[in-house]
Amino acid sequence: MKKSLIYTKTGDSGTTSLVGGTRVKKTHLRIEAYGTVDELNATLGMLISIINDTEEKSNLQFIQHKLFSLGAYLATEQVKTEFKTDSYISDADIEKLEKAIDLIDNSLPALKGFILPGGAYQSSVCHLCRTICRRAERRILDIEENSIQEIDINCKRFVNRLSDYLFILSRKLNHLASVSEIYWDKTCK
Repeated sequence: MKKSLIYTKTGDSGTTSLVGGTRVKKTHLRIEAYGTVDELNATLGMLISIINDTEEKSNLQFIQHKLFSLGAYLATEQVKTEFKTDSYISDADIEKLEKAIDLIDNSLPALKGFILPGGAYQSSVCHLCRTICRRAERRILDIEENSIQEIDINCKRFVNRLSDYLFILSRKLNHLASVSEIYWDKTCK
């Protein structure tokens, strides 16, 4: 079997190909969107490597697979390529995230206000993932708002719910590490 090349040199001029064949600038909104999803996925990989909770590792790996599918969806020109529907995010995927959120939330003390991102290292990395997720959501919405493509509603719902999951997971990780949450002092002087 012949080894494939990692480099193609076709992007040296600042363009890349979408699934469907169209070449676009590497600064194109689609590239920004799926690049940010990829960044989130890589950062989730870092988070997985530093947590011990096997259930949450499993949840995060499930999320990584879904983010790969989302990235492929965003990289595909829907009008030029028939994309398999099993790569879309399903209602069941969103429900799985919601159940995980509820399970964690019910195990933690109620919030008394806004908390500062941070605490244990694992929680801090999780907050970083959350903020990258919010940026990915904005980039995905940019595609739709700039009339490039209407984005599947479940893709938007999944990414929105994912940031909620990452927020509640960051709280759980602080709780597991016996690190107290720091509440925002609300003083804007």
